[in-house]
Amino acid sequence: MCAVRRALPEDAEEVLRLRQIMIDSLFGDPSAAWHGESLPTLRAKLGEPDGDFAAFVADHPERPGALASLVAGTIDYRIGKMGEPRGTVGFVFSVATDPSARRRGYARACMTTLLEWFRERGARRVQLTASPEAEPLYVSLGFRPKPDPLLELTL
Repeated sequence: MCAVRRALPEDAEEVLRLRQIMIDSLFGDPSAAWHGESLPTLRAKLGEPDGDFAAFVADHPERPGALASLVAGTIDYRIGKMGEPRGTVGFVFSVATDPSARRRGYARACMTTLLEWFRERGARRVQLTASPEAEPLYVSLGFRPKPDPLLELTL
């Protein structure tokens, strides 16, 4: 099992690099023009250990200073309901592994740590959107498909 740690502000550029790898694989959009604008906010969020955002990473074993894998998620509040009276829901939105470090268990180790972070904060439900390639990992962790009535508006 690999060592997983909470991402720090100084990891922000590597976090964006791995997020871009994920975006490229899903959407084929290699533009990194947005990184500069995103970096200050990401650094600030990574510096809030008690905030509602967390990123967990594994360092790359062959490249000092580089990350092998990343998972990131947030805790959302939604008005409570039966079975979930506190309304605390986890959402995973970024899981990426450097192509040179795949198939070594890094994403699984990072996800397991993020799921524990959600549990510690009272989340009783965690949601994510999976690519076909990643779905077996999530199913093995206990995630189940649901019908998706999601609608989206871009403002």
